Amino acid sequence: MSLFNQILGAINNPEQEANPNQLASILDTVQKLSGNYNTNPSAIQSAMSIVGSFTRSALQNQRSNGGEGQVQQLINQFAGTQANYQVLQALFNNSQLQNMTQQISNRTGLNPQAIQSLLPILVPLVLNFLKTGNNTTRSQANNSVLDSFLDGDRDGDVDIADAISMASRFLGR
Repeated sequence: MSLFNQILGAINNPEQEANPNQLASILDTVQKLSGNYNTNPSAIQSAMSIVGSFTRSALQNQRSNGGEGQVQQLINQFAGTQANYQVLQALFNNSQLQNMTQQISNRTGLNPQAIQSLLPILVPLVLNFLKTGNNTTRSQANNSVLDSFLDGDRDGDVDIADAISMASRFLGR
């Protein structure tokens, strides 16, 4: 099942955190970033796709080393629509950040300085997508969106950009 289908399932499940306002907030932030960096939204979505891939790997590492609880704690702490530089230190080393910046630059044409200022916003946005699967009644319950994101089909394709596009259509934007 695709990541967006998991998010839709969470929206339709009153025991999960997802709601249309949360998706709208993520989409609004992507639009604002596009305007602030004078680029089209597809470049920001491409950047988010790459950030999603790196974030998936980092969270899988966290899960292997510290368990599901540690991953959920990171998501709860850092998910949002505002810049948070601490999330970069919590999830990535310098080499990963440089590699991520280079991949985003190669795919989008954005300059590395712009990307470095985008990353503290994009990573929390990815985590905000994952937070949609939080259970609102039982804090220890599995997060279906996170499970789908981390386990997926293991093809290396993290469909954050697809989820953004589908969320935009879902909300009629």
